[in-house]
Amino acid sequence: MSEKNRAGKIYLIIVFALLYAPIFYLMYYSFNSGGNMHEFEGFTLEWYSEVFHDTRLIIIVINTLVIALLSSVIATIIGIVGALAIDRIRRKRVKNTILSLNNVLIVSPDVIIGASFLILFTIAGIQLGFTSVLLSHIAFSVPIAVLMILPRLQEMSPTLVDAARDLGASRRDVLTKVIIPFISPAIFSAFFMALTYSLDDFAVTFFVTGSGYTTLSVEIYSRARAGVSLSINALSTLIFLITTALVVGYYLVSKGNLRRRGKEPASEMGVPR
Repeated sequence: MSEKNRAGKIYLIIVFALLYAPIFYLMYYSFNSGGNMHEFEGFTLEWYSEVFHDTRLIIIVINTLVIALLSSVIATIIGIVGALAIDRIRRKRVKNTILSLNNVLIVSPDVIIGASFLILFTIAGIQLGFTSVLLSHIAFSVPIAVLMILPRLQEMSPTLVDAARDLGASRRDVLTKVIIPFISPAIFSAFFMALTYSLDDFAVTFFVTGSGYTTLSVEIYSRARAGVSLSINALSTLIFLITTALVVGYYLVSKGNLRRRGKEPASEMGVPR
C-alpha cells in the first residue's frame, strides 16, 4: 500500500470518528441509570420505556411522519411537472433564469426562508399549525425534487418520444409509458431526498409551528433547552437505528436489483448463469 493511499484511509477514519463519536456518546448514555451524561452508573432501559409511554411524544412522531410523507409526495409530483416544463423551454436564457431561481431557494439560509413564510402566513391569515408546516415543507422540497429529476430527464433521447408518437401513442401514453418509467429512478431519489429534508428540518418548522402543533425536531430542541433528559438520548438512538436500518435495507435491495439486471442479458442470450 502506497503512502498516499494509507494517508487517505487514515484521514477518512479520523473524519468518520469525529462525525460518529458524538452519536455513539449519546447512545451510550441513553442506557445510563444515573440520569446524567457525566458518569455511567449502570445499565437501564428506563429511558426507552419513558419514550414509549409518552403519549404526547408518540403523537408528535406521527405528526412528523405525516408531514414528511405528504409534503414529499406533493413536492415530488410538483417537481415532475416543473422538470417537464423546464425541459421543454427552448430559450436558453429563460431556462437558466428559472434554474437559477430554483437553486437560490436551495442555498438560501433556512432562517430567512422560515421568517419569510411566517410573514407570508401572517399576512395571508393562515393559522400556524398543520397547514402552515405542510405548505412550508412542500415549498422547500420542490426545488430539491426539480434538481433531482431534471438531469435524468435531460439524459433521455428525444428519439424515444418520437418513436412512441410514430407508433400512435397519445401524449398521455408518452408521459406514462415512456417518460415516467425512464425518469422513475430520479423520482424515487427526489422523494426520499425530500423526505429526508422534511424529517431533518428544524429552522423553517420552528418559525411556522403553532402553539398546539409541533414536529419532532422542534420538540427535541424544546426539551433539550429545559434540561438534560436521557429520554432525548433514547429517542435519538431509536431514530438513528431506524434510519440506519432503512439505509442498509435500501442498499441491499439496490444491490440485489443490480445483480439481477446483470444476469438478465446472459439468460436472454441463452448463456447459463
